[in-house]
Amino acid sequence: MEIPLSALKKGESGIITSILSASRRGRGGSWGFKKRLMDMGLTPGTEITVTKIAPFGGPIEICVRGSRLALGRGMAERILVRIKREWLRS
Repeated sequence: MEIPLSALKKGESGIITSILSASRRGRGGSWGFKKRLMDMGLTPGTEITVTKIAPFGGPIEICVRGSRLALGRGMAERILVRIKREWLRS
């Protein structure tokens, strides 16, 4: 099941499945948006972990490929992820 990155909670991990174009919101330049994310290491198949969530609709900090990035909510809403389920040992 794919959900937007913005729906993950602090500490949850996921695998990026796809990136929606920016034109979905009525803006052009979808290639520039996708290229910017790819330049930051956010490509399909990449594992991410949410490390911090700012209150009041602020940015979301993620850990990707050993680096921490802060993404605005608008960007995070257009990155679809599949939640990585980790089973705890009893």
